[in-house]
Amino acid sequence: TPNMGHQLFSRALVSTKWLSEAVRARRLGPGLRVLDASWYPPEERNARREYLERHIPGASFFDIDECKDQGSPYEVMLPSEDAFGDYVGRLGVGNSTHVVVYDGDHLGTFYAPRAWWMFRAFGHREVSVLNGGFRNWLRDGHPVTAEVPRPERAHFKAKLDGRLVKSFEEMLENLQTKRFQVVDSRSEGRYRGTEPEPGEGIDPGHFPGTINMPFMKFLTESGHEKPLDEIQNMFREKKVDLARPLAVTCRRGVTACHVALAAYLLGKDDVAIYDGSWREWFVRAKPELIITEWKRKSR
Repeated sequence: TPNMGHQLFSRALVSTKWLSEAVRARRLGPGLRVLDASWYPPEERNARREYLERHIPGASFFDIDECKDQGSPYEVMLPSEDAFGDYVGRLGVGNSTHVVVYDGDHLGTFYAPRAWWMFRAFGHREVSVLNGGFRNWLRDGHPVTAEVPRPERAHFKAKLDGRLVKSFEEMLENLQTKRFQVVDSRSEGRYRGTEPEPGEGIDPGHFPGTINMPFMKFLTESGHEKPLDEIQNMFREKKVDLARPLAVTCRRGVTACHVALAAYLLGKDDVAIYDGSWREWFVRAKPELIITEWKRKSR
């Protein structure tokens, strides 16, 4: 039934009220795990230290810098199936665990959708993002703790869902075939090339045929996900057809996951992420496939 489907998609977000009741009722355990997936530029904030100071009671720390392909030259590429299964198993997550992810970013949510997408990419369906994030958990007066849980190890069998990931080669081929639409979730300035791109030796800009939808625009001032009708209008205004295949890119495959989450809330469960994103494209693509207003400073 359509309603059943809607419930399933809306489960991708849980409220602070719902989670606080689950914490109070001591429902956290093998059936429900909470993960703090915060990450910040090291010069600004230290996510692990902040987690050790205070987090949602029962939450474990999901380290995006640890749970990745350590051998890749690009920043946060998906790890292997075995590496992912082993990592989340150590956090007490099994194949039947409902996982709730959040982060402490001032926007409300920044890195949590990447963790949400990673679980889905490895075949896990029962995963939700805390709507409003830790910022609103604190604002709503819910309890925090410095106590680090010691979850019992679980068995997690990861199976990569290839539909949800795009490679450089697939993105390149799509310039010719135009089989799927491509959205870029970075800010307009970085997309156009009028403001600098973070990271050494990378200019801002975008590749041909992409549609710019900055990820921040999916969030309200308070840091919550915008209402579904507003999200629907955002896609409509950008002429993104959710009935057709869609892939999303950003700088390193993180904020792109916000677009995948927004589309998922509207019932589209097959949005792919270009894992290497601009960081890989800028290094590997021919110069004519880089569109930018950026003027390289003379060396």
